[in-house]
Amino acid sequence: MYLGALELDVLLGDVRSLADKRSTVEPVLSALARFGVSAAETGEQSRFRRSLFGIAAVGSDVDGLHDKLDECERHVAERHDLELLAVRRRIFGPED
Repeated sequence: MYLGALELDVLLGDVRSLADKRSTVEPVLSALARFGVSAAETGEQSRFRRSLFGIAAVGSDVDGLHDKLDECERHVAERHDLELLAVRRRIFGPED
């Protein structure tokens, strides 16, 4: 069993309040969940235009896990309502 963790640092588009932020972030997290991962806003909750998405996935092989995390990263990077600033990825395996 392997566990993959992906952290995405994003700059949100035209967001002027926390309510605007919520209406931008929630659809992204819902879309990520359709990839079979757990996704949540894990940081920058009090800043209007910044967010940190945490994504976790479990898989039986490393290649499949990387493919799933690549899909998630690509989905966020292709969105027009936000800008992907940084990506951090960790894979944990049986030896960790």
